[in-house]
Amino acid sequence: MKRVLLGMSGGVDSTVAAILLQKSGYSVEGVYMKLHNNEDYHKTNFNKAKRVAEYLNIHIHYLDITDEFNDRVYEYFIDSYKEGLTPNPCIVCNKEIKFGRLVEFADSLDIEYISTGHYVKSDGKNILMAKDQSKDQSYFLAKIRSKIIPRLIFPLGDMLKSEVKKIASNIPILLDIATQKESSEICFVEGEYTDLLKEHFDIDKEGEVLDLEGNVVGRHKGYMHYTIGKRRGFFVHGAHQPHYVLKLDSQKNQIVVGTKEYLSRVQFKIKDINMFEELSNFDCDIKVRYRTKAVPATVSIDGNKATVRLKEPVFGLASGQFAVMYNKDRLIGGGEIVA
Repeated sequence: MKRVLLGMSGGVDSTVAAILLQKSGYSVEGVYMKLHNNEDYHKTNFNKAKRVAEYLNIHIHYLDITDEFNDRVYEYFIDSYKEGLTPNPCIVCNKEIKFGRLVEFADSLDIEYISTGHYVKSDGKNILMAKDQSKDQSYFLAKIRSKIIPRLIFPLGDMLKSEVKKIASNIPILLDIATQKESSEICFVEGEYTDLLKEHFDIDKEGEVLDLEGNVVGRHKGYMHYTIGKRRGFFVHGAHQPHYVLKLDSQKNQIVVGTKEYLSRVQFKIKDINMFEELSNFDCDIKVRYRTKAVPATVSIDGNKATVRLKEPVFGLASGQFAVMYNKDRLIGGGEIVA
């Protein structure tokens, strides 16, 4: 019987993944990964994961990797905002922790296959978009190592979220899990990200608002409160049209603003590229944020950097976010945006 290590969070997705893996004939072991120091959060969710494991008669491990998570994900998140960037910690976490440290733990147990409750598909060679486009998480897997793809199993890839909830709701002992509130996208952020930043920095230092010519036109409440495309929370003298954040200067605590047309971009660069196929100059569809549609583009790779030329404009392109490339529904690579 093939053995699989399943990341179990105590939520409905990993719970149903465990059920489906068992029905498919796998010998399942679970692992709950403690990623941060919210003890109440972990106590609640590990107890749910244990209840699922007991119901399914599978062994569950408890893996405390808070130090690694802090070094590889949390510090990256904090440092990015300090530098005036807009980070995506979930992409980094998937590379370093969920499909990095999890694989290492599977190796230590001599388990070949790794599974999670992600909404994504794999054919053993490629990562593919999920059936449920509203839940598709392939974007977040753009930086994982291609060599592990043959080991990955995604039981929810061909399912709708409604179908997943129905499976869990038909099992009385799991009903509370089936009906619980969806978890937040960033597991260690409760409330606003600025509340977390305040634990590390004085983010409320007022600064200057500049126009595109470098003229001081207003005041803002501290550059870490803003991301590219934001249109509120700052004052512009004499403005008769909505103004948006176009650029952040972390060194001078300044923001540059302008009207919406200046948010439009048709060309940008990316760095630290991770590719699942050997390509250099190619056409693809590209997403510049998770919740945006993919747009057609031409990509020219030079080493670990690339130039992206879009065939239609995007708005609010932010340095630090990730551009993720697709060939139809197939994930082919991604890199960090240098706007």
